[in-house]
Amino acid sequence: MGSVGGGGANGGSGGGSGARGGRILASGLVFCVVCFVLYGLIAVLYAWVVLRPFSSTSYARAGLPWLGCQEDNEGSWAIGVYYGDSPFSLKPIEIENVWSNESAAWPIANPVITCASASDSGFPSNFVADPTLYIQGDTFYVFFETKNSFTMQGDIGVAKSTDKGATWQQLGIALDEEWHLSYPYVFDHLGQIYMMPESSGKGELRLYRAIDFPLHWKLEKVIMKKPFVDSFIINHDGEYWLFGSDHSSFGSQKNGQLEIWYSSSPLGTWKPHKKNPIHNADKSLGARNGGRPFIYNGNIYRVGQDCGETYGRRVRIFKVEVLTKHEYKEVEVPFILEEPSKGRNAWNGARYHHLDVQQLSSGQWIGVMDGDRVPSGDIVHRNILGCASVAAVAGIVVLFGVLLGAVNCLIPLNWCANYSGKRSDTLLVWERADLFSLKLRRFCSRLNRIPSFLRGRIKPNTYAGRFVLALIFAFGVALMCTGVNKFYGGNGADEPYPWRGHFSQFTLLTMTYDARLWNLKMYVKHYSRCASVKEIVVVWNKGTPPKLSDLDSAVPVRIREEDKNSLNNRFKVDPHIKTRAVLELDDDIMMSCDDIERGFKVWRQHPDRIVGFYPRYVDAKALKYSAEKYARNHRGYNMILTGAAFIDSQIAFMRYWSEEAKAGRDLVDGYFNCEDVLLNFLYANASSSKTVEYVKPAWTIDTSKFSGTAISRDTGAHFQTRSDCLVKFTAMYGGPSDRKWEFDGRRDGWDV
Repeated sequence: MGSVGGGGANGGSGGGSGARGGRILASGLVFCVVCFVLYGLIAVLYAWVVLRPFSSTSYARAGLPWLGCQEDNEGSWAIGVYYGDSPFSLKPIEIENVWSNESAAWPIANPVITCASASDSGFPSNFVADPTLYIQGDTFYVFFETKNSFTMQGDIGVAKSTDKGATWQQLGIALDEEWHLSYPYVFDHLGQIYMMPESSGKGELRLYRAIDFPLHWKLEKVIMKKPFVDSFIINHDGEYWLFGSDHSSFGSQKNGQLEIWYSSSPLGTWKPHKKNPIHNADKSLGARNGGRPFIYNGNIYRVGQDCGETYGRRVRIFKVEVLTKHEYKEVEVPFILEEPSKGRNAWNGARYHHLDVQQLSSGQWIGVMDGDRVPSGDIVHRNILGCASVAAVAGIVVLFGVLLGAVNCLIPLNWCANYSGKRSDTLLVWERADLFSLKLRRFCSRLNRIPSFLRGRIKPNTYAGRFVLALIFAFGVALMCTGVNKFYGGNGADEPYPWRGHFSQFTLLTMTYDARLWNLKMYVKHYSRCASVKEIVVVWNKGTPPKLSDLDSAVPVRIREEDKNSLNNRFKVDPHIKTRAVLELDDDIMMSCDDIERGFKVWRQHPDRIVGFYPRYVDAKALKYSAEKYARNHRGYNMILTGAAFIDSQIAFMRYWSEEAKAGRDLVDGYFNCEDVLLNFLYANASSSKTVEYVKPAWTIDTSKFSGTAISRDTGAHFQTRSDCLVKFTAMYGGPSDRKWEFDGRRDGWDV
């Protein structure tokens, strides 16, 4: 009787304890869910304000994967052209200063073949890589791997150039099989043209012959039933030699194995070299082939891939010293190729793994090389970091709840050793017999003591406790935004925008003096990393200029010292500027590289206009200078401030320093103001059509607000001076017309 009554009492107590534990768990769960939703809303706001829709190679495809240029875990490979006096002195095409008027590329810049150019020609591609050059007289062909955006397998594409590789016409898909194809090695033999692509997915090494070059090929022979990757054939000392890697063989080191085979003909029977595998070591040593071998000064050089840090990190060059049926010896030789210094903003900033270099009849050497701005597996890496960030936020939410008292237990009470609630007899017997279960329950009990311990150390009702809570909350916001950025922020690059299939470069010009040196250092470090910046010209108006070594720049910096402190100096004719486009950008304005790249694309579409980021509207009757808000209220603009604007250096500078503009320049010197207003008047007088274009920046920071060195810090006086300039320029050159261009007038949506 007593036992039964005691059991009932204990059961009642256990039931109450279980219900109370359930309520505690439920309230804590509700708190955590609410906090997590709050963090999520903050992250959504962050994404809406900060993040832009990502598109590889700045190539918006409206989210339709079969239209090309989608993010790919293998990378975002593209192809560039290089020239040099030897294969060891190659420089990118932009150094040659090759211009293309049709695409407003002054000069043309790498890359010259991208997923965008392939996709625009009707062959959707996620990336292009493994370029092989084939030359017929003055016509160049490049065969390359193009990853089909729909089938997600590699095909062999081909493009043609008739101007020494400056511009390329996409011809289409040269070879498409049911399996992955890459590394299209193209060569001549007995008057025929052959292609030997990688077909490791088929488990064979296949040789195709052109029946209607360059688009139609026929399988000539299966050379070997081996899954060779990145293979080539050369003729040396009366024998044909095949170099390739078989990563499927037992004990082979992936990307570190190399074999050699020989035959009397590319179509003959192949025999293995006596020393096979020639290499089977670390993948960073360049064993895997990285392009066509070349002959220079009578020596054979093999191109290999360094896959140490990531797949295809760089190419390495090896001089072949001995090649016989019984011996093989090669030594690495220096290959000095200027490493990209713009990080992910450079098209080949992360890796380059395939080079084909050949000598032209002129004696000049030309090379085609692929490159990628991200390492292999970048998407997976970003997703892992994103998941880790979100998981850390979940932990912070629990910590936040513990400190506020909303979460009183970390582990359900019935998992703990001291739980007095009702459990089945079977479970009790198992727990007594199972030592691990007992230790686990004791561990859970200790975990549940953490909330009371933390609340004893950090008291939320004190100033110190509130400060700690604020820090924890802010850290959670940062982690959540980081997670969203990793999931939806793309690869982190501010990529350039192509125009008519080409990229180009511009010169960045700023004017400053010694009192703003700290501004200049920050300015140069930031903008020199923008993809399309070729050079930075610093117009130094006053004081002792800095040493170039004081400036952290990824591009050449030229300091042009002036004899006179004049605002007219910013538009002075400069024969040393090598680009048509000049971005006049005040040293106290900071904005994103993506905004700069968007402005550059718009200028390339309208090179006869001033294209900038600060619009103004001047009423022809009132002639009163006002801020951007006035233009917004009047729903249009007719002036662009050149403190942040693209101009044509050949047109703008000559207009500004013409005899007609002399009186205006004198007025600028007198007021030490209004040089940008004068240039707008000169443009407007030279054309009856639109002369300005606006591009809205995502964000801008005026760093002069932190230094007090700006000439416009007294806004009222500054605006009055500019209003006086408007009146006097109108008397000199005629008033501004009533023309006004509305915001949101272009299809790109960048002028809202």
